[in-house]
Amino acid sequence: MHSSGAEAAASQPCFNGCFPSPLLASERSHSTASKAKVNVTASNDDFAAATSSSLHPRTQFTNHESLPTLQDSYISFTKAFPQFSTASEVDQIRAQEYHHLTHSNACFDYTGYGLFSYAQQQRSHPTTSVASSSSSSSLPHFTSDASFFDISYKSVNLQSQVLYGGHESELESIVRKRIMSFMNVSEAEYTLVFIANEVSAFKIVADSFQFQPNRQLLTVYDHSSEALDVMIESCKKQGVHVLSPQFSWPNLGIQWRKLKKMLINKREKRKGGLFVFPLHSRVTGAPYSYVWMSLAQEHGWRVLLDVCALKPKEMDTLGMSIFKPDFMVCSFYKVFGENPSGFGCLFVKKSSVSALKDPGNATSIGIISLVPAFRQQSHRQTEEVEVVIETETDHQPPSTSEIEDLSIPFDSSKDTNRLGIKNEGSEIHCRGLDHADSVGLLLISSRTKYLVNWLVNALMSLKHPHNGNSLSLIKIYGPKISSFRGSAVAFNIFDWKGEKIDPALVQKLADRNNISLANSYLRNIRFSNKNEEERYWALETRASEVDRLGRSKKTRDDEPGIVVVTAALGLLTNFEDIYRLWAFLSRFLDADFVEKERWRYMALNQKTIEV
Repeated sequence: MHSSGAEAAASQPCFNGCFPSPLLASERSHSTASKAKVNVTASNDDFAAATSSSLHPRTQFTNHESLPTLQDSYISFTKAFPQFSTASEVDQIRAQEYHHLTHSNACFDYTGYGLFSYAQQQRSHPTTSVASSSSSSSLPHFTSDASFFDISYKSVNLQSQVLYGGHESELESIVRKRIMSFMNVSEAEYTLVFIANEVSAFKIVADSFQFQPNRQLLTVYDHSSEALDVMIESCKKQGVHVLSPQFSWPNLGIQWRKLKKMLINKREKRKGGLFVFPLHSRVTGAPYSYVWMSLAQEHGWRVLLDVCALKPKEMDTLGMSIFKPDFMVCSFYKVFGENPSGFGCLFVKKSSVSALKDPGNATSIGIISLVPAFRQQSHRQTEEVEVVIETETDHQPPSTSEIEDLSIPFDSSKDTNRLGIKNEGSEIHCRGLDHADSVGLLLISSRTKYLVNWLVNALMSLKHPHNGNSLSLIKIYGPKISSFRGSAVAFNIFDWKGEKIDPALVQKLADRNNISLANSYLRNIRFSNKNEEERYWALETRASEVDRLGRSKKTRDDEPGIVVVTAALGLLTNFEDIYRLWAFLSRFLDADFVEKERWRYMALNQKTIEV
């Protein structure tokens, strides 16, 4: 949403004048905007200075044993950011409702919204009878692997679903209204369609969008995305020309002149394509201005806004109600930090239904209904039947026969009372969303800003010992310290010889230390000169040929890119989490650490999992 201070000044657009907030783009004169930009840059410099002082009195560490203690680090952190304590409610919520996220577990691999709390799920474990569970005075109780709800695939296309809707159960109505309220999306302007997952949402839009001759798909992503790849494949099959801007090395700011030219395209006068745009990079945390969406709308593009990388109630969500994209995609997990199953949400602006084509009798595989996980079968003796469907984001849609089996009608007036969620009358408590609402947008945004920038600063403070060039242990990809950066960090670890340590190995070793990280693949990178480009591609080739466990790795058939480790901070991330990550990564300063861990890994005969 914002330009990232001095770093992003060269990579963010300055048409209509430079401005710190794209929400004010059309209202600022050049002189007023330039003055405001100076003030914002100064403010960001002050923030950077405060962040640098948060590791006081030392700014570099060459040995993992030299790191300050957790307590001392927290004291320095709160001195640099005294406002952090105003968001202490988050720590109380975590302790009371998410006790599975103890000091021994740190989750950095989630980027969606959590509907329900872990405490809700745990209160639903002991077994009880159907008769007692239907009583208004008792809550439902299921087994430890109980699901809050399941999904049932629908035989319908997107255009029909938006135009005519269809039968909506009480469960779906309650969840739909709660989500739209949470996202601050108007029911009068948008239709919410439940989708199996993010991948399905992107594919459905690509399959249903009414591309005209010479129209295009333009995407803005600095990383590989399964959902985006599926969309691109579908569009290419339709003969659509696929475009993407490049990102400048090493801070990965958008090559804005090229993107502006693609959007305006005066010479060829191609209008009405599909512009797919995230507000943050979910991998590097690079922020992207809403002005790109505004420019696209001015020149006839339909806009799909990807908000999957945003955390609950982040500041950047404010612009959604102002710019009103044609489509929005986000994802909701059932419980944060335990099971990533859930569903995706596709918001379609009602006035944009004309952009959808009529597929005839064809259906869009991926549109779903929400159904209770436990249903009642009508026999001589009433018995409870459990239907559990895992809906993790990477799963493929079921076959036609499976869809028919899942499309069992149910009585919502009875079945919603047997859900694994608190249900009083017709009220379903989505406590995960309630918690975000109670903390509020300002506190969530500032808390995350302090934590992610401290982590970036701490990672950059790790230097290899006895190295005249002060070789850094960790390379950060994307924005560094900035008050405008997103809450994701992409990095790699390099040994004392400058050789990259395989990201998959880093992820595995972190997992053994109860730290959940992820891997991703940066692409669309533009280097400033040929020598730098050749050096980095050579380094990536060496690191990709074989991992440190001695196994050959598959080579990629797609465009050149960089495999990175990623850490995403969320609403419930606390200071201890990021300190534990810093302390774990500092162990790589020991030249023998990787070799010792490799032999230990093999000795324990652990199961090898491709990441």
